[in-house]
Formats: sequence, C-alpha cells, structure tokens
Amino acid sequence: MNDVTRILNDRQPDVAERLLPLLYDDLKKLAAARMQGEPGQTIGPTGLVHEAWLRLAGGEGTWESRGHFFAAAAEAMRRILIDRARRRSAQKRGKNPNRVPLSADQIAAPANDDRLLALDEALQRFAAADPEKAELVKLRYFAGCRIHEAAEILGVSTATADRYWAYARAWLQNELQTSVD
Repeated sequence: MNDVTRILNDRQPDVAERLLPLLYDDLKKLAAARMQGEPGQTIGPTGLVHEAWLRLAGGEGTWESRGHFFAAAAEAMRRILIDRARRRSAQKRGKNPNRVPLSADQIAAPANDDRLLALDEALQRFAAADPEKAELVKLRYFAGCRIHEAAEILGVSTATADRYWAYARAWLQNELQTSVD
C-alpha cells in the first residue's frame, strides 16, 4: 500500500495537508500539460495547482483512492479555467467599458476563451447523455492524463478507454461543428 492510499484510508482531519507534499509534483505536471494547449492564459501551472488545491482542501472532501483524488483535481482545474474564461469573456463583451491604452509589448497572445466556453457547454450536454465518457474527456483534456492513466482512474481497461475516447472526440467534434454552423 503506498503512502497516498494509506493517508486516504486513515480518514484523519489533516488529510489535505498530508497529501499536498506527496502529490504536488504530479498535480503540477497535470496542470502544465493542460496549460500547454492554452496560449494566453493569465494563470500558470503553479497558480492553477494552488487554486485547485484550495478548492479541494477547502471542501474537505473524502477521496476513496488516488484516482478519485485526481478526478476531483481535474474537475477543479476545469472549473477554474472555465470560470476565468467566462470572466474574461464578460469583460471583453463590455462588462468593463473603461478603455486603457496598451503598448504592443503589454499584449499577451489571445486566449481561446470562446473555444473553451463552447467546449464546456458541449461537454455539459455530453455529460448529461454519457457521464462516464464525459469524465474521460475531463481527465484527458483538463487534467492531461494519458489514456492508460485515465482508464485506471475510471476503473476500465485501456481498450475500453480508447473506444470511449474515440466516441467522445467524435461526439464533441460534431457538437462543436454544428454549434458553429
């Protein structure tokens, strides 16, 4: 039994404090992998991990396994990124009409907020129809898990996860394409 499983099984009140040092590097790798495909983000992997950790530790949730914890972390990271995209999108659409002159060196690469929000809406519809496959998408896209890691977290075989992933990608691509048309 590894240290993480032992801590989770102890069910002590300081679970969150004891888990952070053990899982920090893994969480940071997941966040970095997720952030790699998102240019223009104003939060880095370290900030994303810290915000996700605050949400996870603040809720004092109980996690059954390492996989369950990483699924919760992936969901927390997804919600943080979606919330940030919504705030930026609201400001872009006139929530804060005060203009501030910027020089060219102050402008960051544009974020793909509209794409991220469209994906989140499609993912919510997909989760209503097929929650397990939607969870796989969250683990792969928002937590940066490899297919075998996501399969382990979900408790399915790698072959099943491959089939789920192929189906989910096709479903979401179709949904995103029809929403653009």
